[in-house]
Amino acid sequence: MKLSRKLVLAKAKASDLESVKKLNCWGCNLTDITIFTQLLNIEVLTLSVNSITSLAPLAGCLNLCELYLRRNMISSLSELSHLRSLGRLKVLWLAENPCCGTDPNRYRFTVLRCLPRLQKLDNQVVTEDEVTLALTQGEEVSTPTELVLNQPSANGHPDTETENDPLEYNMDETNKIREQLGMKPLPRDKFPSLSSPSNRENKMLTRKSHTLDAILLLLKDLEENELLVVQTATQNRLHTFMLNSEMMKDSLQTKISDVDD
Repeated sequence: MKLSRKLVLAKAKASDLESVKKLNCWGCNLTDITIFTQLLNIEVLTLSVNSITSLAPLAGCLNLCELYLRRNMISSLSELSHLRSLGRLKVLWLAENPCCGTDPNRYRFTVLRCLPRLQKLDNQVVTEDEVTLALTQGEEVSTPTELVLNQPSANGHPDTETENDPLEYNMDETNKIREQLGMKPLPRDKFPSLSSPSNRENKMLTRKSHTLDAILLLLKDLEENELLVVQTATQNRLHTFMLNSEMMKDSLQTKISDVDD
């Protein structure tokens, strides 16, 4: 069953998707939750006891604080990579999914390695010691290769012109992040065409734009000691960059001098 706009509004008792902050869809036999690409203000979400297999549609729900997914059909912990950008996510209930496996320690440490900001996992408080152990005993979660296809348009129906358009997807995601930062959205002409001859270069520029916007957004959630770590790493990176630049200048001047001689 696909979660529709009509069902969301009925359950949330809301007039539009933008105003929905809490939603309970427990036991609705759901398999398709692509509607969440439009529910960007959702904060508390209950999807337990359904047949959901992918968490990709939740990747843009940056305000999500609590997520309940008990007893679904999530087969791989790699789906957690879609939740990495959710800096406000503090509560996750994932138990009784196939991805949990038979080793509770491996499962818990892997989840916490991927999502170290969680304060409660499967109704159990997360301790600092657990997070520390997770960095060494948890397994690295890989990013699924599949993309979210057939994303609905604003009217709740698939948009046949843009549903498979990577440019449209990247532009929307970038502007969502910029909106969270209080920045103006970028116009479409600022995004390079993926069909142009410089396809690889354009993709790299777009990826760098996403990376910068994501970093700026995540900085808002860091504590003072964490910001100091970022500051030190940034200063070291800038120092290395400046040294490399000076070395390149010296090398160029040496070559010029040799030519003059």
